[in-house]
Amino acid sequence: MTSTPRDRRISQRIGAIAESATLKVDAKAKALKAEGRPVIGFGAGEPDFPTPDYIVEVAAAAARDPKNHRYSPAGGLPELKQAIVEKTLRDSGLEITPANVLVTNGGKQAVYEAFATMLDPGDEVIVPSPYWTTYPESIQLAGGVTVEVFADETQGYKVTVDQLEQARTERTKVLLFVSPSNPTGAVYTADEIRAIGEWAEQHDLWVVTDEIYEHLTYDGVETGSLPVLCPDLADHTVVLNGVAKTYAMTGWRVGWMIGPADLVKAATNLQSHATSNVANVSQRAAIAALAGDLSAVEAMHSAFDRRRRTIVSMLNEIDGVECPTPEGAFYVYPSVKGLLGKEYAGVRIETSAELAEFILEQVEVAVVPGEAFGPSGYLRLSYALGDDDLVEGISRLQKLFA
Repeated sequence: MTSTPRDRRISQRIGAIAESATLKVDAKAKALKAEGRPVIGFGAGEPDFPTPDYIVEVAAAAARDPKNHRYSPAGGLPELKQAIVEKTLRDSGLEITPANVLVTNGGKQAVYEAFATMLDPGDEVIVPSPYWTTYPESIQLAGGVTVEVFADETQGYKVTVDQLEQARTERTKVLLFVSPSNPTGAVYTADEIRAIGEWAEQHDLWVVTDEIYEHLTYDGVETGSLPVLCPDLADHTVVLNGVAKTYAMTGWRVGWMIGPADLVKAATNLQSHATSNVANVSQRAAIAALAGDLSAVEAMHSAFDRRRRTIVSMLNEIDGVECPTPEGAFYVYPSVKGLLGKEYAGVRIETSAELAEFILEQVEVAVVPGEAFGPSGYLRLSYALGDDDLVEGISRLQKLFA
């Protein structure tokens, strides 16, 4: 019997999308907690701090102002665009105008709209791996093809120009560049960024660079923004950013993309039909965040740095785990290949996906397996959770694999 259009309930394009692995792990951990189980979640990349009070107060006042109860420009409030212009110059040294800015519903919308605006069917995007789960899904939705380039722990999870060149074909249009990295915490040095930027310029490629963890670097690593370090590439670069990680505002849903005015205008047209404007109260809160000083950010940074050192030290005490020290973001990405191919509690574990499931079942600790970000053999753990929970969670792993 042949199928009819009505029988094909889900389109192939949407049916091919994989569920966000990080959100799936976080949801499962929260569901188990709701059942009263003492689950400790290392899954979500979400600061455990509240949004700073001065930002919340501005939002509360904005909610009472009738002007924020109405539609506003699809591309963002003019005041927020100007705040992004000033913040970008202050923090990155990149000079832009409001015409170069599109305010989006969180960073994920910026990722999708950038690729949707840039790619035609079959265009290839080189994506360094390990990668954040949303990148290849957004590329696929936009009709593009993801070409993975893997860098393991022996390379500090950083790809080389030689690797990128081996992946380049006549269909390559875009390089995705992320530093600091989710999921590994790797940070490219200024010299490494320049070398990659010069390679992209030499081959007439576009670059999409995600800078949402820009303020979360450690150990004095010397880095920078790609379009500033490689000014000849600036007109072919899209910068993605947002307030979520820096200001503990994940739930406020404010991100943005910066790019050439014609590309931003096209992406704004797309957004005008998809979601229209970001919630005005959230935009007012973002203005307050960007206009304020970075004292609250510095306090969070100190806590993340302390937790980073603790989790790396504790994980490296587990026989079979190798955890490099990340220089950015708030994630560790240990190799657990030394734990695989063995039996624990009568269960043989072959993959990091099986290992993550085993850990959750045995000691009620939620981690994300490497399969979500690239090859098996790794786990991602966020240390953006309380110090006590962090120590308790890793202690459970130490006892499990003792």
